[in-house]
Amino acid sequence: MTAKHKIIISITGASGSIYAKVLLDKLSQLSAQIEQVGIVMSDNAKDVWKHELGNEAYKNYDQFTFYDKNNFYAPFASGSAKYTTMIVCPCSMGTMARIASGISNDLTTRAADVILKERRKLILMVRDTPYSLIHINNMQTVTQAGGIICPASPSFYSNPKTFEELASTVVDRVLDLAGLEINSFRWSE
Repeated sequence: MTAKHKIIISITGASGSIYAKVLLDKLSQLSAQIEQVGIVMSDNAKDVWKHELGNEAYKNYDQFTFYDKNNFYAPFASGSAKYTTMIVCPCSMGTMARIASGISNDLTTRAADVILKERRKLILMVRDTPYSLIHINNMQTVTQAGGIICPASPSFYSNPKTFEELASTVVDRVLDLAGLEINSFRWSE
């Protein structure tokens, strides 16, 4: 039997709350593969969610455990908790810069530091565009440290019809990268 996943989700204040919503919806449907999901949301993430999606539905995911952004007593603030994957969705360039620099000034950046030092899976769904050289250098640093940069660049070959279907083209890729078994559009299948 395959071990169940212990996943950290960090939602930053970058535009793209639809990605976080779709990710949480899909994780809700994958409970058989998941032992634990811990969520950290920045204050800006809550504001952006409300602005972009017109609601505070992030409060409805009570099957997951939410942690305050400054709670360094959260289990995944230590490698001993054995969380296997961290997904930052969407990932602001400021968050990525702090991760790349090893600045652990909140729970998101501390958890990312832990995931990298333990050689586990860190996936940053960066949303901003265009990229400056600073962004590209930070992406290189995170990649060289073992992280995965997965830009929120939707694909169109599955002919998505709604914003959620479009966001799913990126979220499904992230879930594949995280090692979860999902039903998704596959090229030439």
